[in-house]
Amino acid sequence: MTKILTIGSATMDVFVECDEANIVSVCSKTKNSDFMSYPYGSKIDISTFSSNVGGGGINTACNFANLGFDASAIFKIGRDVYSDGILASFKDKKVKLDNIIQKDDTSTGFSIILVSFQGDRTVLAHRGANAQLREDEINYDAIKEADFMYVAPLNGESNKVIEPIVSYAHKHGTRICFNAGTTSLKKGFEHIKTILKSAHIVVMNKEEASMATGIVVRPDSKTEKFSHELIHTDIKKMLTTLKVMDYQVIVITDGGRGAYAYDGQKFYFCPTFPAPVVSTLGAGDAFASTFCGALERTKLNVGLSLMYASVNSSCVVSEFGATEGLATFEEIEEKLKNSPDYTYLEG
Repeated sequence: MTKILTIGSATMDVFVECDEANIVSVCSKTKNSDFMSYPYGSKIDISTFSSNVGGGGINTACNFANLGFDASAIFKIGRDVYSDGILASFKDKKVKLDNIIQKDDTSTGFSIILVSFQGDRTVLAHRGANAQLREDEINYDAIKEADFMYVAPLNGESNKVIEPIVSYAHKHGTRICFNAGTTSLKKGFEHIKTILKSAHIVVMNKEEASMATGIVVRPDSKTEKFSHELIHTDIKKMLTTLKVMDYQVIVITDGGRGAYAYDGQKFYFCPTFPAPVVSTLGAGDAFASTFCGALERTKLNVGLSLMYASVNSSCVVSEFGATEGLATFEEIEEKLKNSPDYTYLEG
């Protein structure tokens, strides 16, 4: 059984939805932006409230385990009511926790997720222990013994561990999937390029890819109609810029539109798999980790792996909670079998 180690954040997530939230769209010549707004100075009733565990380290480890891999996780938590809830959530999960770090002098990560009526969300995040992971706390033997290491976003001081662990994994033949966080991206492309060189799979959303490469996806103008293209010219530029080694597959997700990939030979586009949207939290983690696992399942079929990832992501957005609704490979394949018209395109 393939051994997969994830490293990333662990949080207790509280989901809040209220009917008075508004979506405000602002369009300029160079970009479009959306904002969630509430009546200023008001006390607003909550329509829906729930809590669950989350964070990139937890979400991806749970998904890999659910897909049938030998999954273990590295994340850092405190000793408080939130850490109790996180550890209790693993009682029915087949994830090994031998390598987690728990300290008395820090607080566990905590997030408040403001959910819109469209299903998208804004996250208010207290990083806590997630921003305090140190290199000397990591079990490097676990990295060496893994077949595959998934690196979820690490922010704050924790970001400093990414370069050494990725370099160590690459040196010892552990394959790497890298999902960059904003702390890494803000350091510029030349910094992130040193990490990209060791990664076999790189996954970012469109906004992260833009931040990493400095390439802005231009809207249609009077003279250029990018919306007629299967894959926007600027997204293709992002994909080719991020691919710095021959053996890499680069993936850029684009919210409700779908996802794009580039393997050095072909560009791929896969639309989202249709499903009701309750909350998008965890969709990116489900997509990226499923894509990594599906590449092995499908013997490196990039297009089909995008489809697997989209199906599992759709299962997550249909539920409240980043680890709720996760599907097995068999369940994903059954959904694809029952949707023969759903497919990816090359462009």
